[in-house]
Amino acid sequence: MPQPHSDEPAGQVLPFRKSLLAMLGVSFVVMLVALDQTVVGTALPTVVAELQGFEYYAWVVTAYLLTSVITVPIFGRLGDYYGRKPFVLASIVVFTVASALCGLATSMPFLVLARALQGIGGGMLVGTAFACIADLFPDSHVRLRWQVMLSAAFGIANAIGPSLGGVLTEWSGWRAVFYVNLPVGVLGLWFAWRYLPHLRQQAHGGPVRVDWLGALLIAVGLGAMQMSVELLPGRGFDAYTAGLLVLSALAMVALWHWEQRCANPILPVEMFRNPGLAPLFQLSVFAGFTMFALLLYAPLLFQGGFGLSPKEAGLLITPLVVCITVGSIVNGRVITRIRRPNAMLYAGFGMLALATLALSQATRAMPHGMLLAIMLVGGFGLGFIMPNLTVFAQQTAGREHLGIATAMLQSLRMVGGMVGTAIVGTLVTRSYTGGVDHAMAAAGASQWAARMGDPQVLIDKASQLSLLGELGQAGHNGALLLEQARMSLVSAIHLGLLAAGIAAAVGVWCAHRVPPVRLARTAEPAMAAE
Repeated sequence: MPQPHSDEPAGQVLPFRKSLLAMLGVSFVVMLVALDQTVVGTALPTVVAELQGFEYYAWVVTAYLLTSVITVPIFGRLGDYYGRKPFVLASIVVFTVASALCGLATSMPFLVLARALQGIGGGMLVGTAFACIADLFPDSHVRLRWQVMLSAAFGIANAIGPSLGGVLTEWSGWRAVFYVNLPVGVLGLWFAWRYLPHLRQQAHGGPVRVDWLGALLIAVGLGAMQMSVELLPGRGFDAYTAGLLVLSALAMVALWHWEQRCANPILPVEMFRNPGLAPLFQLSVFAGFTMFALLLYAPLLFQGGFGLSPKEAGLLITPLVVCITVGSIVNGRVITRIRRPNAMLYAGFGMLALATLALSQATRAMPHGMLLAIMLVGGFGLGFIMPNLTVFAQQTAGREHLGIATAMLQSLRMVGGMVGTAIVGTLVTRSYTGGVDHAMAAAGASQWAARMGDPQVLIDKASQLSLLGELGQAGHNGALLLEQARMSLVSAIHLGLLAAGIAAAVGVWCAHRVPPVRLARTAEPAMAAE
């Protein structure tokens, strides 16, 4: 296989122009996943209304998340062995075809299955695309500068996703939300096929056996956990949800024992014993916990709790998603110039904790400028955290485990998001429902408690008018009861955000367990390019 040319810039495998084009391909891949995650949520209520299957509502998201979490470590490991380009190309094809199938769905079960297939493609993308950066740029200083492109792609997709989803749903129907992935997928496929080199480890040779039993145990463990996450807010901790959690724990214990005996484990347990990697994995869980809670419940706080319009709420959320990108750019400039790169992890988790805890105390009377500042601080915090976790893990894991280490960070961030969604969602649901039930019972209007107990009524103006009319005809002060429901929602979300803020604060404390990282300027041995 040909070796890299001698005139390539230090710290990168390809010349600048080819590196730029290769990174454009990877950026389109990242944008494909990020865009899908943000536009689909906006269209879900319309999807359910047309396809008639509210019992499958959560599974449209869950099916994608579950299959992607399972496949991320599988293809992260296979990419270490066979190179990442074949899997990047295959993942784009799978994701794009699945997006078309989602748009063609005629029933909710069909849509859930198509989303599961889309999750497989998404897991392949996440498990391989992020590791491509370390292949292309062995020098960590150079890598940090180029990762700005990924952060920009991720930030742009997050910034325009919710608005784009709403516009497409309103103008062209919900199916357009899935079809928008097709041109992005075609662009990503062309750039990746044409410009992304097939980099492989020179030392590897021979067939590799996939640890399918390990993959099955991961699927059972995470699948049972995710099902319990979905059921916990509504059912509470009953025998069924407890059984799912026990099944998840047993599968994880079995996975741990099997991976220690497996000759070719999909999940190398020694990575969790590595004093440099283990704390980074823990921090990824805490980051996912807080990030997902903030992204899910800040919009509900602004719209349902503070009574802002979707446009006003979108403007307040924009600094959070945009400053993730800006924070990554600033981080890349700063971290290579300071003696202790670990300080950026402290700063990131500290800012994230500060923003989440501040939002947990926000009121409707708080000036919008203050809310914008809180979102800005949270975005910068995430911008300091996410690229550094990736670079630190890649620096610590070395070339042999680079792909699986990167994939594990992404998987554990999603697992943290699942756990955070369960805990925060349960706190918000229980607190809000309890507050509404108490207010409605005190007013003698308990028969309307179920309808008021759905926070959607605080956002949907048509539902509000209908409910207020019924309450007025029955002699109740509907406006007062609606205001009490808003106050209950604000208190409930405050409680959930407080839990998320505590998780970020624990991240600040755990950051001290990360050994000092030195971002060496000497490039690692080059990989063979086909």
